[in-house]
Amino acid sequence: MNSQDLKTITYTVAFYNLENLFDIYNDATKHDNDFLPGSDKRWTKKRYDRKLFKLGQVISKIGFEDTQKPPAIVGLAEVENKNVLKDLIQSKDLEAYNYGIVHYNSQDERGIDVAMIYDQTVFTVEQSKTFSVYIEDEIGDQDYTRDILLVSGILHSEKVHCIVNHWPSRREGEKESMYKRLKAAEKVIEIIKSIKTENTNAKILVMGDFNDNPSNESIKFLTSEGDLYNPMETMLSYSRGSLNHNFKWNLFDQILFSTNFFETQKEKLKFDEANIFDEKFLTQYKGKFKGQPFRTYVGKKYKGGYSDHFPVYVQLNATEI
Repeated sequence: MNSQDLKTITYTVAFYNLENLFDIYNDATKHDNDFLPGSDKRWTKKRYDRKLFKLGQVISKIGFEDTQKPPAIVGLAEVENKNVLKDLIQSKDLEAYNYGIVHYNSQDERGIDVAMIYDQTVFTVEQSKTFSVYIEDEIGDQDYTRDILLVSGILHSEKVHCIVNHWPSRREGEKESMYKRLKAAEKVIEIIKSIKTENTNAKILVMGDFNDNPSNESIKFLTSEGDLYNPMETMLSYSRGSLNHNFKWNLFDQILFSTNFFETQKEKLKFDEANIFDEKFLTQYKGKFKGQPFRTYVGKKYKGGYSDHFPVYVQLNATEI
């Protein structure tokens, strides 16, 4: 067979923190009072629809230049429920693609969950489940945080395991809250070990908003103990990241993977490249925040943007005979 008979196919795997994708209805079980039409933020149907349209537009463009289609898999953070995901995949730029949804409600205090949407024509879900992270606060009470989502399925005739995260924030301070993110890292390593008891050479992708940078202890611990490669390690700089806080860039959004994505057998998925999707249209175009993510709200002030985070993505190649 000639090498020209071989065709390379590329798949994009992305992660995107959607910045509070809440619907406009009151849910007594969640702290969603900020996101209601009568709240200080005046979260109306018109604003909700506009946000859905904008987020769908972003997702549809991630990796499109290389693949001519939206991502095969998108891990998501900060979604209120399954209904907002249904609305998202039916938005103008995504409705033509056959996206499926994986979502479970978690006990997070803010009522936001992680989720995954996937192109059903290229990825088949075989199983999914969530894992809670048990954390206690300073006085020994349980501190409810987002669950970790594991989705296992077939991408390009190969089984892959996607672990979607949104680790505890730095609200009380980076150092004060570090133990919480280490707890989350330990839980991910536990999940990886359980996957590997069934298949020592399992292909694993770990993605999320980790609320820590690649150089922080929790991510270093995850990379070494989980035997993962972090392609985002070199991407953070004084002028680039996935979110900006007090005029300082951070790269809390990352996608790591098991090192067998470097293996080069034909027809096997292998790592091609990683990047931050920080296209100009996603940024503030003027003023002192120029170049930073164009967000939906700043405090209670409505800005009408996309999200306070940029998406990140990796591309995987496989040879098709």
